[in-house]
Amino acid sequence: MERKIEAELIAWKKSTARMPLVLHGARQVGKTFVVKKFANEHYANFVYLNFEANAQLQAIFTKDLSPKRIVAELSVLMGVVIQEHTTLLFFDEIQASERALTSLKYFSEETPDYHIIAAGSLLGVALHREQYSFPVGKVVVKMLYPLDFEEFLWATASKDAANIIRACYNSNLSCSLHEHFMEQFRLYLCLGGMPNVINTYLQTHSFDEVDVVQRNIVDAYIADMAKYALPVDTVKIMSTYHSVPTQLAK
Repeated sequence: MERKIEAELIAWKKSTARMPLVLHGARQVGKTFVVKKFANEHYANFVYLNFEANAQLQAIFTKDLSPKRIVAELSVLMGVVIQEHTTLLFFDEIQASERALTSLKYFSEETPDYHIIAAGSLLGVALHREQYSFPVGKVVVKMLYPLDFEEFLWATASKDAANIIRACYNSNLSCSLHEHFMEQFRLYLCLGGMPNVINTYLQTHSFDEVDVVQRNIVDAYIADMAKYALPVDTVKIMSTYHSVPTQLAK
């Protein structure tokens, strides 16, 4: 599915003042999917590095933070020649490695020709900074959110649908397809903007299947609460989280 942030990634690639890019966002909003799609379409080579899944990656960053040494060891570990300009390095789940996050400062200062995108849980990146600071001013930070209604229309209907709505709004004229688009909007409210939920609906058209995926996402968010908070705080956070529907209903 097409996301608006893809245009921003293309502009980042072409920028003469390019710095490493940190893509923030909640879990399961599609960060990894978007970057992989972008890499496959715009780069000759793509190196995917998952810091949660591969413990050896973290060891590479425990010595010093020399970009040239890091790139050389990553090339050997991954079995890929990493080249400036034509290779995209993707540091996924970067919240698992404080040192890797800090290294982006040195990539920006010493080897700016390497193209690097880092992605991770916003909560994890915010909390996992016990010894090392965030490389403020040395990275470009962008946020990825769930699909908005226009992106939802791109995925489920067509760009023509979104264009018709925009044209009617800009011209302040009534829309002959108003009721049809309201049905689409109500569907969007039921499904939400999580990519996996929308994909499940498009494949199955089953709200039972959609409900399973939505519940799995909620469970994953609750697991994150327990992962990043103290037990006494976790109970309060979960209570607050579960009260959201009630608060919205008011």
